[in-house]
Amino acid sequence: MTFPGDVRDPVEALRDAIRGARWRDALAEYAALAVHGHRSADADLLAATAATRLGEYASARALARGAHERFRRQADGDGRTRAANLLGVIAWEQGELDLARTHYDEALQLAQGAGDALLWARASNNLGLVAHLQGDAAGAAGRWREALLAYQRLGDRRGAAETWHNIGIARRWEAAWADADHATTEAVRHAELLGDPGLLALTLGGRAELHLERGERALARRELARAAELARAAEDEVEQAEIDRLLAVVALQDGEVAEAERLALRSHATAERAGVALLGAESAALVALARRARGDTGGATRWYESAVAAFRRLGAIAFEQRFLEQYAA
Repeated sequence: MTFPGDVRDPVEALRDAIRGARWRDALAEYAALAVHGHRSADADLLAATAATRLGEYASARALARGAHERFRRQADGDGRTRAANLLGVIAWEQGELDLARTHYDEALQLAQGAGDALLWARASNNLGLVAHLQGDAAGAAGRWREALLAYQRLGDRRGAAETWHNIGIARRWEAAWADADHATTEAVRHAELLGDPGLLALTLGGRAELHLERGERALARRELARAAELARAAEDEVEQAEIDRLLAVVALQDGEVAEAERLALRSHATAERAGVALLGAESAALVALARRARGDTGGATRWYESAVAAFRRLGAIAFEQRFLEQYAA
């Protein structure tokens, strides 16, 4: 904790917590700053980052909006770029894709104007996610290729891990198994070298999903067991819910219908509570598949309609089509 008599920058302990991916500690440091009157746009944005990592999107958005406005009034282009990108992340997680794209475009333009390669790469990577969700495979691939090259030039392992993870998802959807395997391996490698448990849980989940697509359920379970431990260590409730979703897929493929439904419902409840729209839609789709498998036609239909409506609100064309094919099989 910081104290009033500390000589160093009062925000430094908050920055240390962020650098160490200690998100709860970061919010505690931020609360201490507020008590002692050390609030600033930088501190607000750092706290918004921590809240986002913890899936606390309402408070994250309020903090990020406040920081964005203060940076704008101060003519601080760097701060405004970082705030715009984070606002895009929050909008993305809550399924507001048009708003996310608006924020990412602002961040991209500001970063390009300032010659800030790191922030430009982040915005480009995030715009790739929007394109992928909306079925624009070529647009997503182009954004991720540009982001990856920038991250590699900068030696930024976090950005490289996140971008390789996204590329792995896209290549998996295309059944380009060798490319997907390379991308997921690179994502895990960078995450392991960085040592961030939350990021490693994310990338291991991506590799587990590739195993599932190839029918390698034992390997998927092993990856997911490790990812679950890391997500708990990182206190990442949303990533834990994503792992529940993947474990539900494994259970459903193994014929463990009741377990699949239990895990999918738990994942959906967390997604709804945290406001993570895509995870909520995917989990609802799994509940529908599980209820259909156990002969609950009425329950399956209700969850089917809920999932389809959620995918359509998101504009997640490819996700909806894939679910429709699974449900019809």
